[in-house]
Amino acid sequence: MNARFEYTPLTFKRPAGTSRGELTIKHSWLFFIEENGITGTGECSIIPGLSPDFESLQQYEAVLTEAVDRINSGIITPENVAHILYNQPSVLFGIECAFLDLQNGGKQVYFDNSFSQGHSSIPINGLIWMGSEAFMQEQIEQKLAAGFSTIKMKIGAIDFETEFKLLKNIRSHYNSDTITLRVDANGAFSPNEAPHLLQRLAELEIHSIEQPIKAGQWEAMQELCHITPTPIALDEELIGIHSPEEKNQLLSTITPQFIILKPSLHGGISGTQEWIKSAEHHAIPWWITSALESNIGLKAICELTAEYTNPLPQGLGTGSLYVTNFKSDLTVENGTIFLNSQLV
Repeated sequence: MNARFEYTPLTFKRPAGTSRGELTIKHSWLFFIEENGITGTGECSIIPGLSPDFESLQQYEAVLTEAVDRINSGIITPENVAHILYNQPSVLFGIECAFLDLQNGGKQVYFDNSFSQGHSSIPINGLIWMGSEAFMQEQIEQKLAAGFSTIKMKIGAIDFETEFKLLKNIRSHYNSDTITLRVDANGAFSPNEAPHLLQRLAELEIHSIEQPIKAGQWEAMQELCHITPTPIALDEELIGIHSPEEKNQLLSTITPQFIILKPSLHGGISGTQEWIKSAEHHAIPWWITSALESNIGLKAICELTAEYTNPLPQGLGTGSLYVTNFKSDLTVENGTIFLNSQLV
């Protein structure tokens, strides 16, 4: 086998507001594994301040270089890659994808299912980025006009009352049977204020709130999940939890209403599959979300998602955030994502 990687940064059309500040460049690396004239491709994609295996560009490329050497020398194989790289989720995800693509003929098909064959679509939510009140209102109108029935709004960037007003405005025009509202707090609330704010959000029949308080406060999060009138979904809380035993312990301790899985953050493909198995054992609903990957990583995540029967809208973006992106037959229509071979 011959492995290599290539730095392929993506430029946002406009700065993307996140809980870790505004992003203008998305750091991304394509990872290639070649054997017998066939090349498998995967994407290693990170978010500074959130990805547990990223500290700096220099450090990350040193990690990728080590992975290349270990693949080329036969130390890392498709059978043991998850065991070796379990604590480097973004690297693991990219290499798992490259191995899967290689095994499937190098056509960037990662899972052979109805989605990858172009026969089915996946319902997704429309994401409203953090920003000014006017910018967020503009996005809301665009998503509703595009046919989305589930809207996810990031909160915590501006004051709660302004964000509440935006949500209330949507709810005044669309009831919960017509439009599902999700919010993502990214840990913006303190444990003391969270119960009151969750009660306020319940007035608007919010479907769920992601990570209302910062990760790592299991006792406080357990209490919130027990008393909340607004269902809680864990996201950042899952980062750094690796073994099936640890996953079961977290879910049985906190007992959240939902969990949200990002392969680049939560253990790659194999780690995500473990989380799903554990969540289903505890009867906890889940959905999968991309983490700003390019069209290459996004396609792999869509195909992984389609391996399961899950009626909940997923958090799968379209890559339309970037000035340029890799050629793709992924398309979004009426709040669903699917493969359209006519676009290639």
